[in-house]
Amino acid sequence: MTAVNKDIAMDDVQRKLQTLLDYWIEHNSEHEKEFRDWADKAAFSSTEVSAQLKEAATKMSAASDELLKAKQALSKSQGRH
Repeated sequence: MTAVNKDIAMDDVQRKLQTLLDYWIEHNSEHEKEFRDWADKAAFSSTEVSAQLKEAATKMSAASDELLKAKQALSKSQGRH
């Protein structure tokens, strides 16, 4: 692969990653909200289920934070090449 082709391939990967990261962050946010909503509903019948759903929501939020960091790093790297 020539240097030009490699640059084009990297640009394609970075564009696709930008789209995927945006999608994943939004998708996780929707799931996090849904987990919290169901945790509130489940609290009436099972505090254990509610607690586990809240924990899942917290971990989903943490995953989104990591995806946001990846998005920021991607933006920085796009300016370097």
